[in-house]
Amino acid sequence: MEIETTTVQARGKTFAIHGFCAPRFAGVRDAFMENYRLEDEVGSAFSVVENGKAVVDLWGGWRDASCTRPWERDTIVCMMSVVKGLSGIAFNMIIDRGLVDPDAPVARYWPEFAENGKEALPVRFVLDHRAGLPVVTAPLPQGAMFDREAMTNALAAQAPLWEPGTQAGYHIHTQGFLLSELCRRVTGKTIARFFRDEVALPLAADYQIGGLSDADQMRCAELQPVLEGTLFAVKDKQPDTLLGKAFAQNPDEPWPVTLNSKAWREAEISSANGHGNARAVARIYGVVARGGELDGVRLLSLAGIERMRTEQHNMTEVMQQRPYHQGLGVLLNTAEAVWMGPNPKAFGHHGIGGSIGMADPEAKLGISYSINRMHARGDNGPRARRLIEAVYASL
Repeated sequence: MEIETTTVQARGKTFAIHGFCAPRFAGVRDAFMENYRLEDEVGSAFSVVENGKAVVDLWGGWRDASCTRPWERDTIVCMMSVVKGLSGIAFNMIIDRGLVDPDAPVARYWPEFAENGKEALPVRFVLDHRAGLPVVTAPLPQGAMFDREAMTNALAAQAPLWEPGTQAGYHIHTQGFLLSELCRRVTGKTIARFFRDEVALPLAADYQIGGLSDADQMRCAELQPVLEGTLFAVKDKQPDTLLGKAFAQNPDEPWPVTLNSKAWREAEISSANGHGNARAVARIYGVVARGGELDGVRLLSLAGIERMRTEQHNMTEVMQQRPYHQGLGVLLNTAEAVWMGPNPKAFGHHGIGGSIGMADPEAKLGISYSINRMHARGDNGPRARRLIEAVYASL
């Protein structure tokens, strides 16, 4: 479709908006522009795939807080925990191929994991955050979260903090290390490599889990986290809480430095540091939304998709005391936490600060929103909601 460019004036600045919308989705462009007028949007992208076809692809604003570098078509950004859903899709592909049984003990595939009473802990609990391993308790040095092997070995040796299965606790960083090692044990590839080879490259989706080259880092948008009142502040203000301990292996530096560092962009933390754009994430979820196959590339069977989006629990998780409606590696639509439109069967994953990726199989929609100016909210926020509402108003 023809690329259109317009501008928005807001807060004394000019924001250029580029891209296209199919005619019946014109209201989505209006909503995208409203985010710049009404919110504190700096740079963003929003994409919608309907039945395998891109019907909305918008990007605009600036890559940096000083508004000197435009957000380009190929700009990528760290979408934070959006990667949990994509890692979940990749891991469900392994399940779908019969390489892993979600009800089997993790230790069947990773024998060292059986230490400290974890010999019967099932794979399913790693995917749905009930494993009891939301933090690393070993006294690893600050900065150890960039060391996949050190984090993996520490988790294998650790005892669960509660009886697995009895409660949920958001495994902010640890889920990625656990699933990645499981993937490596059965495929020979970590989640990052498996995702690249089996999802991103076949679908030409511009999304990576760690390992960014110097060239890719040059096109990254600058993440601008809001610290006060968010879990980002917990690292320094409440280090002895369970949530604070989740960041004990962070480097000793401010969050804005960490999230824009070369080390962050190169490490593999497959539950936290995926970099890409809305176009790529919407394409991947769009494949899942239309039955798991597009252009000769099959990610999941219909049975695999149903398994992935089947409710595992609907608990209040202990890390942030929020409602947690959980599928098998993905979040399910929950108005109080992660709103994904009017269809209760939609699923996906948000990232702290406002990014989101989601699928609605009933409407055959893949939707994604990526941002650099993060908000101070626990849910996916008003900017994403405005865009998602505009999509459904267009159907």
